[in-house]
Amino acid sequence: MSRSTSLFVVGLLIGVVAASALFALLGSRQTGAGAAASRLLRVAHSLPTAHPVHQGIIFMADRVHELSGGRLRLEVFPNEQLGNETQALEQTQAGTLAITKVSCGVIGNFVSLYNVFSLPYLFRDENHLWRVLGGDVGSELLARLAVGNDGRPSGLTGLCFYDAGSRSFYTKVPIRTPDDVRGKKIRTMNDQVAMDIIKAMGGAATPIAWGELYTSLQQGVVDGAENNAPSLLTSRHFEVCKYYTLDHHTRLPDVLVISSKVWERLSSEEQRWLRKAADESSDYQRKLWAVENEKALTQLKEAGVQVSTVDTELFRKASEPVLQKYSTGPLKELVNRIQAVR
Repeated sequence: MSRSTSLFVVGLLIGVVAASALFALLGSRQTGAGAAASRLLRVAHSLPTAHPVHQGIIFMADRVHELSGGRLRLEVFPNEQLGNETQALEQTQAGTLAITKVSCGVIGNFVSLYNVFSLPYLFRDENHLWRVLGGDVGSELLARLAVGNDGRPSGLTGLCFYDAGSRSFYTKVPIRTPDDVRGKKIRTMNDQVAMDIIKAMGGAATPIAWGELYTSLQQGVVDGAENNAPSLLTSRHFEVCKYYTLDHHTRLPDVLVISSKVWERLSSEEQRWLRKAADESSDYQRKLWAVENEKALTQLKEAGVQVSTVDTELFRKASEPVLQKYSTGPLKELVNRIQAVR
């Protein structure tokens, strides 16, 4: 190889290296700018995409994108794609998942004050529930999520509440009064308060996993269960239980939570965007829930289910001992504050 050729090759190599370095530098600046300007948070829940909870979260994701100009984004994983409700909650506590939705009934295992939602007839009606959640008590309950029962950080920060309706009885035979519950085997969640409500009416509370309930109803393991109308419809339990009694014995909302580890990494501006979007999504989700609940009741009636309104005062009186039993200590003060809201 001649000297001129060698110099040419060396020069060419130097040029390639220099160009590569320049492109790498430009690329790193663009990536760095993009990383600083855009943050992606993963959100997971266990419900289908048609559910009002999913639609509420999608609304929140859209609003976060709008408020931040694309600098904060949410990626949503429905249908237990990242695990069931308990698994998603544990991931959120660990900080490997940013946001999830969980029932206030489940949260009571971590923050005992949330057991207040399991108490029978604590809320006079739906409007009373949302006046409570939209006021000082609701704000304090969201803040209280940060501290677990052991007084240590729970790993969770509350964002907002979502509607999950009220729980009512559905059975194979009509229930008109609390006396009709006597002697019946009623499926409940594995929650002592829920079981005590059934026992107070003379029934046999029977905790069964949700996925096993349809077969249990078919085989007569239980005579009925209790839940909201959309759940009765989508589970197809109405194929076995043709009587739905709107006694509204408990109102258990859902709560949207973010990992405290993730929350603390957000700037104050990002936190404001997320808070605002979450609050707006709560209002949006509640409207969707009301529509879906009415649709579910209509479809249940069309499927031959006898939907009945009853004198809820009779059921309230029958379950009063349960309310009194658990209204002790810090929970008693909270119960008194809730009942005082008009």
